[in-house]
Parts: sequence; C-alpha cells; structure tokens
Amino acid sequence: MTSTVTQSRPVENPAEATRKGWGAGRRRAKAAQDAEFTEFVASAGTRLRRSAYLMCRDWHLAQDLTQQTFAKMYAAWSRLRTGTNLEAYSRRVLMNLVFDQHKRRSGSELVLAELPDQPDRAGAGSPELRMALVDVLARLSVEDRAVLVLRHAEDHSVETVATILKVSVSVVKMRNQRALARLRAMLGDDFLA
Repeated sequence: MTSTVTQSRPVENPAEATRKGWGAGRRRAKAAQDAEFTEFVASAGTRLRRSAYLMCRDWHLAQDLTQQTFAKMYAAWSRLRTGTNLEAYSRRVLMNLVFDQHKRRSGSELVLAELPDQPDRAGAGSPELRMALVDVLARLSVEDRAVLVLRHAEDHSVETVATILKVSVSVVKMRNQRALARLRAMLGDDFLA
C-alpha cells in the first residue's frame, strides 16, 4: 500500500498579511506627511528666519532657531497638520525658542555680520535707517522686540500678536506704544513713521 503525501503550502496568517500591507500604507502616509512638511518649510522658512534675525541680530543663531522650530514642529507634525494654524504655531514656537535663548545668553555679545534680506517695497527707507532700526531694536527688551517684530515687521493684528505671545490685547497695545516711543526717542529725527 502506497500512500501519497502531499505537502501543503503554509497558510498565511491573516494578521501577518495585514501587517505587510499595513507597512506599505504607513510608508505612503509618512511620505505624504513628509511632502506636506517640506512644502510648509519652503513657504515659511524665509519668514521665520527673518523674524528670528530681527529678534537676535545674528544670522547663524537665527538659522539655528529656525531649524529648532522646524524640528519641534516635525516631531508633532501628524497632530499639527490638520486643524492647526501652522503659521501662528510656527511663530509661537520660534518666539518661545527666542525667549529661551535670550534667558541663556542674556549677557553675551551680539555680532552683526550682514543685513537681513529686505522685501522690495516702495518707501521702505534708506539702508542707513534700516540699519539704525535694527541696532536700536536690539537695545529693547526681548518682549518689546517680539511685539514690534510681530506687529510691524510681520504686519500682524494686535489680536494675533496677543495670541502668539499668550498675553492680553491691552498688554500688546501698551508694549507696542512704549516700545515705539523708545524707538523714536533713540532714533530722533531719523525715524520716519
């Protein structure tokens, strides 16, 4: 009597099959999220770098702060990408990093290597006035600088600045008024606003 033994193919475990497909789906989702993040970095990078420079007057530190902002945002990107105002969130992260940096380096020297890129605007003022503004801006407290940069350099409303800095509207108005008065006093007749 001869018996025939047939080898059966191993039956694939349904959970294992799901995991294999799940990995490809996750990779596609991750690639899509990375593409969204790359678009955001491309659109917001220059603005954040310029704001960071106006806050710290050091292009290298501004670049570092911008990169730290993007690193923090990338870590939370899956949560942030939907339902969050990414522009406002990125500004808030940057300002927190600037404030932290200022606390750590409050006594250090500030070196000015070159002027920040300026948008092409009619009547933006002479290079001498812009340089004087950057120098005088550096003499203000970091909180006053934040209000002036967000309010005037980035042209945000008082309410938006209050939200970004997590202070009341009246605090923003008061800081803005006092900081502008200090700027005018330090610049004298050269101030054209």
